Amino acid sequence: MQHKWKYWVHVTKLDPDKTLPAGTLADVATSGTDALMLSGTMNVTRENLRSLLSQVKPYDLPVVVEPSSPESALSDGISYLFVPSVINSTDVQWVVGKHRDWILHYPVEWDLVVPEAYIVLNPNSAVGKVTRASCSLSAKEVAAYTTCADRYFHFPIVYIEYSGMYGDPAVVRAASEVVDNAILFYGGGINTPQRAAEMAKYADTIVVGNAVYEKGGVLLRETVRAVQ
Repeated sequence: MQHKWKYWVHVTKLDPDKTLPAGTLADVATSGTDALMLSGTMNVTRENLRSLLSQVKPYDLPVVVEPSSPESALSDGISYLFVPSVINSTDVQWVVGKHRDWILHYPVEWDLVVPEAYIVLNPNSAVGKVTRASCSLSAKEVAAYTTCADRYFHFPIVYIEYSGMYGDPAVVRAASEVVDNAILFYGGGINTPQRAAEMAKYADTIVVGNAVYEKGGVLLRETVRAVQ
């Protein structure tokens, strides 16, 4: 169980602060996606996270919680805790400060924890604004961050996050060319099978989020087919 996430090619991200259209969750669960990631930036509470977790539990899929704060690091009844450090943040609390607070004030189920090095590249996104990420990076700079995360800090996941917009394939390609041991995740603007296939040429794992709320399970199934 411990390393099954390394073989995922398609992950669906569900936001505890959003409501799925009726029937969509069943479509998501049967789409062929490898896992469900419960994750959001704004208004994520233990209550709405528990509510979403109870909705996805009946389906036979791995469930990941990606906490946005120590308070939302729920570990009951899940497969993994993917814990992000925004390594291009200009505010150290998003690199290591929140993690220190988590260890100080909450019990940590270390067997579930998988650290992620996030590189956030959409300055207009909630995650970009909240974490004060330095988003105006060249492909070469993103590659340097990727190498630093992978070879120096030994993060098992490097996550290129455009959060709500479709990113630059050349940037993701640059990251893929230097990554050595880490698994490369890509998320942002995957709302067509063509975009899923394009980013899957470079990233090991594609994350689809907003499109599920906008276009439903049919689109999700098409993105799964595109990357498998």
